[in-house]
Amino acid sequence: MSGATVRLDAWVWAVRMAKTRTAATDAVKAGRVRLDGAAVKASTKVSVGDRVEVRRGAWRLEVEVEVVELRSKRVGAPLAEASYRVLAEDRPEPAGTAAAWAQRDPGAGRPTKRDRRQIDRWRHEIGEV
Repeated sequence: MSGATVRLDAWVWAVRMAKTRTAATDAVKAGRVRLDGAAVKASTKVSVGDRVEVRRGAWRLEVEVEVVELRSKRVGAPLAEASYRVLAEDRPEPAGTAAAWAQRDPGAGRPTKRDRRQIDRWRHEIGEV
């Protein structure tokens, strides 16, 4: 299988790092998935031995993995985990979490339109959306 390649977004989806293929494509476009340290397009080909960095979730969990096996079709969790080797995993402390936005003063009422926009902007920045 030497020389075989798979699209980056398809591989990220197949090994269950994204729930849907569209989410995988969007993550690559947004720069949350990097190949060998560089921001690339979703159609970039991945081969065995490449390093893929994925940042996901509200906590900006960062995982760096090495591609061990190529997958183009989605597989179960045990097979998906066998398709890559984790090189580094970073779980930074949450600085301003969703819970902080949820803790409004009891009498403050419903968020205003301006508050809602600030919350949406913040959620988008941390990758929660």
